[in-house]
Amino acid sequence: MLPTRDEALAIVHEYTESPGLRRHMLAVEASMRAYARKYGEDEDRWGVAGLLHDFDYERWPNHDRAPDSEHPSTGVAILRERGVDEDILETIMAHADYTDVEATTRMSKTLRAVDELTGFITACALVRPTRLAGMKTRSVRKKMKDKAFAAAVSRDEMLENCAELGEDMGEHIAFVIAAMQVAAEDLDLNGPAPG
Repeated sequence: MLPTRDEALAIVHEYTESPGLRRHMLAVEASMRAYARKYGEDEDRWGVAGLLHDFDYERWPNHDRAPDSEHPSTGVAILRERGVDEDILETIMAHADYTDVEATTRMSKTLRAVDELTGFITACALVRPTRLAGMKTRSVRKKMKDKAFAAAVSRDEMLENCAELGEDMGEHIAFVIAAMQVAAEDLDLNGPAPG
């Protein structure tokens, strides 16, 4: 079963209180939908996978990176009980590199490639007066070189996941920025910055 976007969003709201985490899932959804259009894939399927990929993270964050419990395993078990299609569940499992589920499909490789990058782009937008408006690839690249900025985000992981997807990093950054700009209002990044 492929949940509708409204059904997937209801699951997100049922399990996730944090506005920031909700916005992250919306950013990933926007990027997944854009890549699905680019690749000629099912936009709704890819969007739902992006929207649901972290819905369980707030309740079961998995700080120990256990491969078969907490996030994303717990969420996948919940979705499986609800009858969600296995390719979406596999994609969600594969987005976490500690689950031992390899990203072998284009959908799963795309989720891995956009997940960290959307978070990094959000961090970049939050320090800009115009947020996502007018953001350029070069400014994101510059922030990537600053190891103190968004230090928890692995630059190596972003580069590796982009390479696995087969995209040029500069083009990938520009593509994800553009996808997020379309959803900027929902992401609360449509600028200007408050105050």
